[in-house]
Amino acid sequence: MTDTSTQSATPAGSSDRQERLDAIYRKITWRILPFIMALWILAWMDRSNISFAKLEMQVDLGFSAAVYGLGAGIFYIGYLIFEVPSNLYMQKIGARKTIARIVIGWGLVCALTSLVQSPWQFYLVRFFLGAFEAGFYPGIIVYLTLWFPARRRAKIFGVFMSASALSGVVGGPLAAFLLTHFDGALGLSGWQWIFIGEGLPTAIAGLFVLVYLTDHPHQARWLSDSDKQLLIADLATDLEAHPDQKDSLRDALRDRRLWIFTAIYFCTIIGNATVAFWGPTVISTLTSFSITTIGWIISAISLCGAAGMVLNGVWSDRNGDPRKCTTAALAFGAAAFFVLAFVWTSSPIVSVIAFGCALVGAYSALPTFWQIPNIVYTGTAAAGAVAIVNSFGNLGGFIAPYALGLTETKTGTVTWGIMGVGAVMVVAALLVISRLPKVNTKKTVEVLS
Repeated sequence: MTDTSTQSATPAGSSDRQERLDAIYRKITWRILPFIMALWILAWMDRSNISFAKLEMQVDLGFSAAVYGLGAGIFYIGYLIFEVPSNLYMQKIGARKTIARIVIGWGLVCALTSLVQSPWQFYLVRFFLGAFEAGFYPGIIVYLTLWFPARRRAKIFGVFMSASALSGVVGGPLAAFLLTHFDGALGLSGWQWIFIGEGLPTAIAGLFVLVYLTDHPHQARWLSDSDKQLLIADLATDLEAHPDQKDSLRDALRDRRLWIFTAIYFCTIIGNATVAFWGPTVISTLTSFSITTIGWIISAISLCGAAGMVLNGVWSDRNGDPRKCTTAALAFGAAAFFVLAFVWTSSPIVSVIAFGCALVGAYSALPTFWQIPNIVYTGTAAAGAVAIVNSFGNLGGFIAPYALGLTETKTGTVTWGIMGVGAVMVVAALLVISRLPKVNTKKTVEVLS
């Protein structure tokens, strides 16, 4: 039913309403986004800091590349098992309590990784790290849909997800500092200090979640009553503009597009996990740089990745076509992986540049990809569907580091593994452009049958 007050609104009134909405969304952005970005930076630092710890940990504990790869990847098995239950439970208790539980848990497990002495202990803490972090990423994605309409989400998703790349900007130099300057302090190795120095602050941040986050717009004490009413009305209008959305989890599970989303995300995460867990090793292999220098190189490359995520999100919001933007990012990343494989060790400078481009491509596909399932699904369906896509898709994060580690152990090089990652990203790009539903975030949704 059309709102008659909207029909009779004057252009000036519409302009005033839009200006008020812009101001409200700016306020929401500054209230929510920096904080959840900080949490996501901590999450990525805590899950991928083993890429730096590996440089000493592997020698101290006598781990092979295959053991490291399995330990890095087994994180995603815990993620898979507990992802969907965590996200569905968030629908009952709210985002604030769920996110606090998750952040405190993974911070403590990260710190406990400093006590690892055997491969089985390593596998165990990595499994529990994934189990505790399960639900955070898809929970935040669903949480943001409660505060922003579809036409604004790609940029918001891009800014939020850029934190995964920014974690390298912060985490690279920090890990290198702890590894080199704290080695031997209190009888602990530098790699142990990486886990302690990055895990305990995360647990403390989790406590702050309880007093800072707001579950729903109508609970926001930091918005006036009139602003809340206008915001809720705008979000309701956005839902009405997408009548083909699935709302129940049962409908989502029966929808074949859910499994296409999952396959695409699986392929994309293989690229993401490769650059996340093998970055320091790649640069260390190709150059004779010190650990500190490698940390700063990773920081610079990660900054480019963060910029790519934001810019691709802005591009998507402007043209209203997240499918095209996702395909372009995946194709760019795939090409960079192939270049890296072909010039491996023969041209260190070109190889490092290609690695950076691969990171930018793999990361930039994420914010625009997540636009599409969050338009197709809503409510309980969104919570369950996003969790399913994220959990099963993240199995790519288990396969990529383990396969690369196994390849290096068997052949002495990761060249063939890198070529395989490029091929998988080509598959993802083809699936996006041929199988994903067409959406127009600036108008309405055209769902392919």
